Amino acid sequence: MPRHTLQYPGVAQYIRYRFDSNVSYGILDGDTVREIHGDLFEEPDQTGFTVPLTDVELLYPCQPGKIMAVGLNYRSHLGSRPQPAHPEIFYKPVTALQDPGGPIVIPRDATDLHYEGELVIVIGKPVKNASLYEASSAIFGVTCGNDVSERNWQHGPGKDLQWWRAKGCDTFAPLGPLIATGLDYSDLLVQTRLNGEVVQKQSTSDLIFDCPEIVAWISGWVTLLPGDLIYTGTPGATRKLAPGDVVEVEIEEIGLLRNPVVG
Repeated sequence: MPRHTLQYPGVAQYIRYRFDSNVSYGILDGDTVREIHGDLFEEPDQTGFTVPLTDVELLYPCQPGKIMAVGLNYRSHLGSRPQPAHPEIFYKPVTALQDPGGPIVIPRDATDLHYEGELVIVIGKPVKNASLYEASSAIFGVTCGNDVSERNWQHGPGKDLQWWRAKGCDTFAPLGPLIATGLDYSDLLVQTRLNGEVVQKQSTSDLIFDCPEIVAWISGWVTLLPGDLIYTGTPGATRKLAPGDVVEVEIEEIGLLRNPVVG
């Protein structure tokens, strides 16, 4: 079984998984999954049932009502562009989600598909017009994400008025392998590998707008609900993907998200 996750003491890790055709939430305890029931964001109970991690199929770790994302949020990604005055937000549809290990499918007519390794915020309680303190307390945890983007539809000669295709095609939002809670996500190392080569490497301390700032900003106009996701931006430069490639997004204290690319 490919390495899905790393274990870190003091960090609670939640997964969503399939076992014997049933989909459940669980808590990781080393290489053992402890099944839970009830609302993931309302102190769920353990059922007492356990299963080895190697026996389950990992799914994207929660089912959000909406996905939002931040553009141009790493200093290393700006280049010569001016720093934004506030978080620049766009939507990704929930149908773009893809499981850990699931394929990133190059859609028809796509010519310039890129990876974007990112830290992803998972909202844990309703939040509207939040202060920074309220925004911070509304964050349940964080996970790994890949904001897959078609650059021609985003910025090139074939660009659309909106980013609905460039950022929103099916499989353009790989997520997982788990939600980590109880960690300091202000200085985590984010690495993206393409076919084993490190192509992005930066700490979340390079974020222009940190996680509470992002949540507070969005909540001024859009109510965030438990399970909602926010992709926080990608560092450095990106490259074009091709069929047969494998993209890995790894964030320390969270784990490894691995997805192959298919035509």
